[in-house]
Amino acid sequence: MNENGVRIAVILGSVRPGNYTAKAAALVVDELRTRDIHVDIIDPAAMQLALPGTGTTPDADRIQAIVRSATGLVLCTPEYHGGLSSVIKLVIENLGFPSLMAGKPVALLGVAAGRIGAIKSLEMLRSICSHVGCLVLPGPVSVAGVNKAFDEDGNVLDPAVEKSVRGVATGLLDYLHRHVCPRIALEAMVRDRPGKE
Repeated sequence: MNENGVRIAVILGSVRPGNYTAKAAALVVDELRTRDIHVDIIDPAAMQLALPGTGTTPDADRIQAIVRSATGLVLCTPEYHGGLSSVIKLVIENLGFPSLMAGKPVALLGVAAGRIGAIKSLEMLRSICSHVGCLVLPGPVSVAGVNKAFDEDGNVLDPAVEKSVRGVATGLLDYLHRHVCPRIALEAMVRDRPGKE
């Protein structure tokens, strides 16, 4: 684990085999890991999650534990029919009420095959995240023409897209290092000072 104890949860919002959401998210994960950041990937394709109001599942308990211990989150969604995926919403619903995302810094990443990108899905996701109490970072990243930005093996084909998507990771880390880590260090310093009764 890195020296600051930063943990990032990356939540995928697609279950389609070979989906572009996971391909874009892989760049974010790679950027975080090259900076020695602990990353937990929440992939609903490998999970059984309950519909709202129907109880819980062991997988929901597992993602709750991951999000509870996360310093920050990256939410990744495709744009389907002018909105966010039902998959990302289902993950959010399985994080309880009040949401375990509340108070967490959140960076957003959207992908779409169309020319305008995932603007509508990112607007919806920002609204939902704000409603449940997240600290939504400015500058969500939208990848337009995603089917031309990545090949079938997940290799990025456009350097501008790669820079933008990796910026999701660096933007979140910058926020954490400027606003969260100093507060944690200060609290630890006060807690551990000599002579404290």
